[in-house]
Amino acid sequence: MPDIRHSPSSGPGSPDVWGCYEPDTGSIQYVCACPATKKAALIDVVWGLDPKSYATDTTAMDQVLDLCTREGLEVVWILDTHPHADHVMASARLKERTGAPNAIGERVRDIAGLWREIYHLTDALDPERDFDRLFADGETFELGNLSVEVELTPGHTLGSITFHAGDASFVHDTLMMPDMGSTRADFPGGSAAELWDSLQSILFRPPGTRLFVGHDYGAEGRDEPAWEATVAEHLERNRHVRAGTTRAAFIATREARDATLPLPNRMLAALQINLRGGRLPEAEADGHHYLKIPVGRF
Repeated sequence: MPDIRHSPSSGPGSPDVWGCYEPDTGSIQYVCACPATKKAALIDVVWGLDPKSYATDTTAMDQVLDLCTREGLEVVWILDTHPHADHVMASARLKERTGAPNAIGERVRDIAGLWREIYHLTDALDPERDFDRLFADGETFELGNLSVEVELTPGHTLGSITFHAGDASFVHDTLMMPDMGSTRADFPGGSAAELWDSLQSILFRPPGTRLFVGHDYGAEGRDEPAWEATVAEHLERNRHVRAGTTRAAFIATREARDATLPLPNRMLAALQINLRGGRLPEAEADGHHYLKIPVGRF
């Protein structure tokens, strides 16, 4: 059975949130919904990709859509917080299935520029073509009766964004659960210093704000995945950014940890697809799709 958990609305202006755990990549897919109107946004939903065979599957996204059907929700937004390195985004497929517009942060243009050079794809990766909306820092949009604010929170990537909806914030690959700390900042365009600044902005929000993280892989003494903790809980016990942590100490810890980490095993495939909004490259003359892999660049 899929691991799906409901974090209920706390009242007017507060969304209902469901987290759907995707075990192959440790990703959490989110459904954020207005309790009054049942209008919903899907956030960081996964399109399955086997890193050995490169076969794809829709198991994870089907679970999310089935949840929306069971709860009587109308999908009106398909959102991603950044071009993911560890999984393929389901954005394009969800748009085909639901008809809802897809969106991401506007600095995906800069990320695409970096990766065009890495992949030597000078005429490919066009976010203007593949996303219906590119959100700017500080922009807001409506989700039923809820107002959602977009905040640029770089560090993991240079274009990562956080969605704030009432007392719920979807903080992507900035924080992990308090017993794990924070997430890596060593990909092209990443920065531990920028990640620190983003985390301080997130943790300045009201203490009861529910922070929903992008990934969980378990922790020592904890086998079950988890993905929700409050600002207060992070300030009390997050191993990287608890209250009293200095900027210099965080940057040193983060950079030392990042130096030991291998590339995610889907990264070089996933970014090539995600920077197309979750679309494969155009099929070639034989009807098949092909990816380019840069040799010796990492």
